Amino acid sequence: MANIIEFSGPVLVAADDVRQGMWSVGGALTFEKPSSPPDKVLDGWVLPGFVDAHCHIGLGAGGAVADATTLAQAQADLASGTLLIRDCGSPSDTRWVQQRTDLPRLIRSGRHIARSRRYLRGLGHEIEPEQLVETVRKEARDGDGWVKLVGDWIDRGIGDLTPSFPAKLVKDAVAAAHEEGARVTAHCFAEDTIDDMLDANIDCIEHATGLLPRHIPRLVEQSVPIVPTLVNIATFPEIAAQAAPKFPGYADHMTRLWERRRERVLEAFEAGVAIYAGTDAGSVIKHGRIADEMHELHDAGLPPAAVLDAAAWGARKWLGADAISEGASADVVLCHDDPRYDLRTVSGLKHVVLRGELMG
Repeated sequence: MANIIEFSGPVLVAADDVRQGMWSVGGALTFEKPSSPPDKVLDGWVLPGFVDAHCHIGLGAGGAVADATTLAQAQADLASGTLLIRDCGSPSDTRWVQQRTDLPRLIRSGRHIARSRRYLRGLGHEIEPEQLVETVRKEARDGDGWVKLVGDWIDRGIGDLTPSFPAKLVKDAVAAAHEEGARVTAHCFAEDTIDDMLDANIDCIEHATGLLPRHIPRLVEQSVPIVPTLVNIATFPEIAAQAAPKFPGYADHMTRLWERRRERVLEAFEAGVAIYAGTDAGSVIKHGRIADEMHELHDAGLPPAAVLDAAAWGARKWLGADAISEGASADVVLCHDDPRYDLRTVSGLKHVVLRGELMG
């Protein structure tokens, strides 16, 4: 017999579309009242399950982690209401997570692709420029439709952020990924790196701390979203302080990027750039912090409805996942209050339902 859950509270199908009366029957959402009584009745404001659009399942500070740690990471995200994860690079084979019905849905990106000796050890493929195109092709075939490039990192010989790969090769690599049917996203801290990525027809920009007014019209015209990962950018002052004795130019640059982080996000939002919520959980940031990222976006100036779109309705549409509709999987979260008016309510969810099962 099908498991039936009745959602007795308001259902936020969209920011401006509130309905009353929804059920989960056998794990699928319906607005038609079933003939059988519900097994459970859940009250609260119903939203689609949150999306962490920049997360690293199976990644720790030193690289790949044990399956038990990977499981704990996924469970922490689940408890926070994150029911869909776009992995942005992991050295672990996490396909087994996708087979678990009690863990968030996972879209894998394979491993980071970085320049040799220009990234955190153990996290990604460290390659030379001439290997870029073929490595991108391999990762495009191995992942779930996304490839992750490390667009820039500190060059210790120069003492500041510089692009990881020549612009011409980046363009060839993105074209190769597109030929394989994959999209490409790139870690971008510095200003000039964003120019290179837009020239290459990139599909998404991660962090985007170097965003300048010249980039914004191109992001809009090319329909390239950004995932600011503001909870991670909050670590820049500490990074700068550690680097200052040996690399003062880099430290000053990172500090300036941090100082304008919120201003740049708001400028992008007001110009119509699509923004999605991502925590960068993995090597440094703890898992389960999607609510913190939502609050950071709000502190940057995004209204609550826009924040919810960045973490729920809009993010799901961007990734090709269902939100709340007839027949969609019952992957929803329930808040105590209307999050469109009190965003604090996303920090202490009332219920989490995944695939029609009440979690926790």
